Amino acid sequence: MTGHTITRETVDTAARTAVAQSRAARELGLKRGEFELAVMLGRVRTVRDSAGGRRRVTREEIERVRAEDGFPAAWLERIRAVGTTEGAALMNISTARFTRLTRAGFVTPVKFYLNRYRAVVWLYLAEELKHFAETEVNAGLLTGRAPGTIRAQLEAGVDLRARNWRGRHAGALLRQTDDPWERAAAVASLLDPVQISEIIRDPYERAYVRRLMPEPLGQGAPESPAGRIIHKITTADDPDEIRWLRANLTISLSQARRQRPAPRPVPKPGPHPAAGAVPGPRAESDAEPSLHAPAPHPAAHLETPSAALPGEEKSSRTEPRGLLKWMRRRGA
Repeated sequence: MTGHTITRETVDTAARTAVAQSRAARELGLKRGEFELAVMLGRVRTVRDSAGGRRRVTREEIERVRAEDGFPAAWLERIRAVGTTEGAALMNISTARFTRLTRAGFVTPVKFYLNRYRAVVWLYLAEELKHFAETEVNAGLLTGRAPGTIRAQLEAGVDLRARNWRGRHAGALLRQTDDPWERAAAVASLLDPVQISEIIRDPYERAYVRRLMPEPLGQGAPESPAGRIIHKITTADDPDEIRWLRANLTISLSQARRQRPAPRPVPKPGPHPAAGAVPGPRAESDAEPSLHAPAPHPAAHLETPSAALPGEEKSSRTEPRGLLKWMRRRGA
């Protein structure tokens, strides 16, 4: 038995004993938003559902989280997200200065939602804001006049909040899986469907990638006013960002194809011809395909290409870093 087989059997066994995320949240005493944020930050690890459904949480992971120092109070403080007013108070600055810092990309949002007026409300990790304010090199940004380059950016209408959030969100998605097709789907989820079609020419590969994409963030139907706002936030719109994502999707697809092909259709079996009969051309209706079940997902670790999207949080996997810095540098 190979090492890959042993690893896969271990993952499958863990998946069979795992529980739904909603149940894991209840057992940990977390609200839905708290639990989702903990998963995104890598504080709660999930595993693939053996039946192909939403990712689940193992019993061992639930016990690991419970056993962490300071759980639940101190643990919850590390995943606490705050808005502009509370964030500015934590950093002891005005809300106007706080907004300028976030628009210029010095602080990255961790999540967002639409309020009753369909205005975007950005949330930030309280832990990160405190660290930013306590770092001596940032002191000049918290008092006095902002540097000229920052003022010029803001006067030109630069707002890096959505772009930086996309980089962080992609890193979180990539941390949750080692499967190359799922990783390609995570990158593709940030691109417009037209961009995806240009890169993934094969219709079966394209359908497979779309099936593996993470659940869309939604507040209303896709064509509703709220849905259009969310689509704009979650879809890359900067030319440099689009080029960078397209290159990463191409690399991810190459890696995925080397490991296994995407599932393809097979023709339905036709009736056996009578003995001695000469087979004629098969009718087009006899060739309607039925999809193969996807090949089993290997659990062996794959080396991530240097151009893959990084995550913001530390994890046991080695992710390339620098996306957020790259975005800020390009924005500058």
